[in-house]
Amino acid sequence: MKETILIIDDEPELRNLLVKLLRLEGYRVQSAQDGKSGLTLAREEDFVAVVTDVRLPDLNGIDLIREIKKINHLTEVIVLTAYGTIEDGVKAIKEGAFDYITKGDEDNKIIPVIQRAVEKAKMSYRIEQLENKVTEKFNFENIIGNSKKIKDAVEVAKKVSLTDVPVLLLGETGTGKEVFAHSIHYASERRKNNFVAINCSAFAKDLLESEMFGYIAGAFTGAIKNKKGLFEEAHNGTLFLDEIGELDLSLQSKFLRVLESNNFIKAGDTKPTQVDVRIITASNRNLEDEIEKGNFRADLYYRISVMKIEIPSLRQRQEDIRQFAEFFIKLYSQKLSKNIRNISTQFFQQLESYNFPGNIRELRNIIERAVILSDGLELNESSLPKEILHKTSLNLHSLNLEDVEKNHILSILDKTSGNKTKAAEILGIGLTTLYRKLQAYGIE
Repeated sequence: MKETILIIDDEPELRNLLVKLLRLEGYRVQSAQDGKSGLTLAREEDFVAVVTDVRLPDLNGIDLIREIKKINHLTEVIVLTAYGTIEDGVKAIKEGAFDYITKGDEDNKIIPVIQRAVEKAKMSYRIEQLENKVTEKFNFENIIGNSKKIKDAVEVAKKVSLTDVPVLLLGETGTGKEVFAHSIHYASERRKNNFVAINCSAFAKDLLESEMFGYIAGAFTGAIKNKKGLFEEAHNGTLFLDEIGELDLSLQSKFLRVLESNNFIKAGDTKPTQVDVRIITASNRNLEDEIEKGNFRADLYYRISVMKIEIPSLRQRQEDIRQFAEFFIKLYSQKLSKNIRNISTQFFQQLESYNFPGNIRELRNIIERAVILSDGLELNESSLPKEILHKTSLNLHSLNLEDVEKNHILSILDKTSGNKTKAAEILGIGLTTLYRKLQAYGIE
């Protein structure tokens, strides 16, 4: 945000004096003699601050503040009041003005007030930039994949993000459930408030209770000061509980009471703490089976599963493997300062033949390792772990003759850098036969 300031005042002498004063302080300054002219300038350029008379010949100063804030909510407004209209200054602050200055005091006060207003506007601008970056990072459009299963899951998540209902994300470990939780939060009305996440399997029961609900100093040995729990941290935002199936039964009961009453009592406290939190949970377990086993409360399950979203495993969306691999290759090439320009066909074939029990997380780790081990400009199958090569070679036994032929042709084409004449010679077939086979396999 440029440090440009707008002066709006119908008194030429005062207006010109303020312009000169602020320019001496190093600010860029524009000026207008009335409200309408000032608004025209505000629509044409971003101003970090506006200094305006509260009484203008064509517009009420209070209305002007509202209009400036509509144009750019980050612009700070300072109003100038006459001695008898201080109440106008107070009213202006209630409408969003940064401060007011009584005319006659502007020589002494204007520069410090503007400096504070500029710093506040710049800070607000930086915060908004960070918020926009986070929102962009967790945008639904950034969820990788074109398979029907993932697109269906994204469409449901988009719709549910517009509501406040509890969401249960189901899927294997490493499928991206937390990415979905983030995306739902940042597409919701709560996006400017906290997103707080906790993995229920990562804490012992007593420690998890303290993390979730907090405590008062003196509640137990070692509680030397008050501690906010995650529910409080997520107030007006979203609380994401991963691996909810690992939650102890006694904590399930307390969690359910919070969902029903929107309040809880901290350890050592005597009065309830009110919270307004959107709940998203996730599990890699079948919670209905856990209910049958007595490990999970049925009433809690129905409370958290108002909307269920199934996140498919990577082997259920194999057509997305190449897209993920290319994304991670680009990511780790930049991170590790590698100049990888080519990826062999066999590299992708090996990946696409593997079933990825660890899902996206495992694929990411494999790509990171491959990029680290690469010596040149190309990634090929020698960069992959031996266990993948072994498992994919076993999978080849289940391929039909057509698949084996197709893979062999692609392998030869890769070795000849796409030269079909050379590939046909190596394969021992005519060039027209090669073209016919490529067309049949949908390669060309």
